[in-house]
Amino acid sequence: MIAVIEIVGGLIVLLVGGHLLVQGAVIMALLARLSTAVVALTVVAMGTSLPELAVSLDAAARQSTDIAYGNVIGSCLFNLGAILGTAAVLRPIPVQRQTIRFEYPVMFFAALLTVILARDGEVDHLDGIALVVGLVVFMSSMVVLAKRGVPVNEVQALDQDVRRRAHVQTGTGRAWGKSTALVAGGIVALVLGADLAVTGSVTVARTLGIEERIIGLTIIAMGTSLPELATSVVATARGENEIALGNVVGSNIFNVLAILGITAAIFPVQVNERAIALDNWAMLAFSVVLLPMMLRGHRISRANAVLLLVGFVTFMGYVLAFEL
Repeated sequence: MIAVIEIVGGLIVLLVGGHLLVQGAVIMALLARLSTAVVALTVVAMGTSLPELAVSLDAAARQSTDIAYGNVIGSCLFNLGAILGTAAVLRPIPVQRQTIRFEYPVMFFAALLTVILARDGEVDHLDGIALVVGLVVFMSSMVVLAKRGVPVNEVQALDQDVRRRAHVQTGTGRAWGKSTALVAGGIVALVLGADLAVTGSVTVARTLGIEERIIGLTIIAMGTSLPELATSVVATARGENEIALGNVVGSNIFNVLAILGITAAIFPVQVNERAIALDNWAMLAFSVVLLPMMLRGHRISRANAVLLLVGFVTFMGYVLAFEL
């Protein structure tokens, strides 16, 4: 029971910490007169992935790399199956050409690269560095596109988020003090939350004899993906449903290039045999299936959304029924 409380409490603290840090960092960036597009593509984009990053780093540092890796793959699957499926069931999602031409290919090749890099059972330092370099190239390209005025889903979604957070008086000592306190508090909460969540996960896995991979793939991945779920559902309810697709695609890119990349660059990540044989291919399959869904009528219909949800539930059901 204590371990379960640690997991739930840790996830809650993680989400609060991520929110506080992003809030403070956005205020700092706006006080420094950075454009909302740049703030969106750097501070907010990375900030929303901080819970996943904190958990993966903490787990890898403890040699619990199955949790670290399972968290990344599970988050990608949850994004594509559960979050995108739920959003599109509520309201069909229009697809911009730019998403098909630029963001989707990056997401697909990131998933494919994960399958390739993990096939030898390890994502090592060099693999991690290569992924981080890919992240820098991707973010630089996004900034260039934003400055040229090209409609990019991720930029639009994050830019609106920045504007909602930007109700502060800039140029005052009070604003700087507030932002510093928020960032500091966010960092402390992230570290504490990650420690609690990973400690509880390891305890549950060892007590019940469950593979750490399963814990990372399910409970931890879903818990750390709650901000993306909330963002997509709220955006859809507001009629800004195109944001949901940008949120999911962008999150999956960051999961692989940033979270797995940074984690592996610091701590080599050992990859479970079942992750190589099953989880990686499931993530790639969802990525492949998404393309024809987007091309047909340039929107993700409710029927396609149901397929995504059924696919996700089927995969998770199989894992829980036969992989425990």
